Amino acid sequence: MSVCRDCCCGTEKVPGVDHAAQLAGLEDALGGVCRVRVTDCLDVCEQANVVVVQPSPQGRAAGGRPVWLGLVNDPGAVEDITAWVRAGGPGLAAPPAVLELYAIRPPNGPGGG
Repeated sequence: MSVCRDCCCGTEKVPGVDHAAQLAGLEDALGGVCRVRVTDCLDVCEQANVVVVQPSPQGRAAGGRPVWLGLVNDPGAVEDITAWVRAGGPGLAAPPAVLELYAIRPPNGPGGG
């Protein structure tokens, strides 16, 4: 999993979010399940905070692809993301339906920049 923390994501430009607690919550909830990486700008600043959920090797073998999620600024969204990843993530488990509201296109992916 990649969590953007650069010019907009994880900064005061997204008010009302405890960014440090959000990152720590992801790391705590997913310890031993997947690595949580902090990245520089992912070029979708208007969607801050951005999280990219990569499939595990098994998930990729089953056809899973990275899923980009934007506006991840609510503790409930973080809980839904961690529950999905703990259940297997892309390719192995269907995401909670609510995560469709957070799905975004990568900046240079299909239909993107």
